[in-house]
Amino acid sequence: MSRTNRCLALLLAGSIALSTSVLSFAQTTPAPAPTPTPMPAPAMQAIVPRAPDIAASSYILIDAVTGHAIMELNSDEALPPASLTKIMTAYVAEYEIDKGNLSLDDQVFISERAWRTQGSKTFVDVNSYVRVEDLMRGIIIQSGNDASVAMAEHIAGSEEAFADLMNQHARRLGMNSSYFVNSSGLDDTGQTNLMSARDLATLARVKILEHPVHYRMYAEREFTFNGISQPNRNTLLFRDNTVDGMKTGWTTPAGFCLVASAERDGMRLIAVVMGTASEEARAVEAQKMLSYGFRFFESHRLFEANQVVESLRIWSAAENTIDAGIPSEVLITLPRGRAGDLVTTLSTQETLRGAIEAGQVLGSVQVTLDDEVLYSGDVVAMKSLERGGLLKRLMDALTLFFMGLFG
Repeated sequence: MSRTNRCLALLLAGSIALSTSVLSFAQTTPAPAPTPTPMPAPAMQAIVPRAPDIAASSYILIDAVTGHAIMELNSDEALPPASLTKIMTAYVAEYEIDKGNLSLDDQVFISERAWRTQGSKTFVDVNSYVRVEDLMRGIIIQSGNDASVAMAEHIAGSEEAFADLMNQHARRLGMNSSYFVNSSGLDDTGQTNLMSARDLATLARVKILEHPVHYRMYAEREFTFNGISQPNRNTLLFRDNTVDGMKTGWTTPAGFCLVASAERDGMRLIAVVMGTASEEARAVEAQKMLSYGFRFFESHRLFEANQVVESLRIWSAAENTIDAGIPSEVLITLPRGRAGDLVTTLSTQETLRGAIEAGQVLGSVQVTLDDEVLYSGDVVAMKSLERGGLLKRLMDALTLFFMGLFG
């Protein structure tokens, strides 16, 4: 074999060996595993658990601004309210003060009947004079039965006449399950006051929204009168710094009762529990309700005042469209994080014609969440529109005619 041929043979043998080695490596070395595609994170959904069980014969939790009931049980049942009666007693006094018929500095005579009233006391002295403001604190903070009777006699002449005044205010406020026979809530005379949890929440809401200056007194933790200091009987004031009211009550028929209100992050709730087993239980159960409401619900501004909902076509008017909107601010209560799921439906007259007055009702709007109606109300004209001129009315009439003919 020539030298050239030997070189070619060696090169061929090397190439075959190299190819065999590469093939062998490819067969014995596993291919790298494919990179897994990351799974998308599940969308964050608003999850609301069922309301907690409450150990009370009747209860309700409402949003103080909207009045929406977040949770309730037997809330319309008329029950003995014990000293929760004094919320109405104080309300009547506050109403008279704000009407200018009564002053915080007025001196109130303490009758023997007021002085002898049993139960919790402010310890007013018989035949003495006490300022209205001190009696108010005695009623609200100390739950004084003597102070309640003295206030009732001062305003209406007798406790019986004052009870009639309480009943008139109850009817005016829509408290349809309430009836009063006295100003203190005592039920050892064979007659008793009656109130429902819903009525108590209604009354508390009116006091907070319409008489906010007077409501501040409900947050005071202690009151000293006649040298005797007594703490506020609402123990939640000492446990939760967002609680700023309102009132406790207890008698044997009524059990332990409590109306509590708190405000967190711009949302105010009112909790009412009636017929709980102990002083501790009423505080614990009310706190459970407040915690549930604040954690899982929110007050939501649905519409601003004078917010335009839609621009509507109008015929035979000076302009072709008119803005329809909501005249007043609308707030609703809904589960936290669900505002984006609200569905708004606008219903209007099929054909709007001619002159329109500002504020004229043009239709209605309904807002739902999961088929539950959260708001329903009118939409009105945001401004006045004059009737169109003759030519405009003629052209619009022809347009409507042909739309009806060929539409």
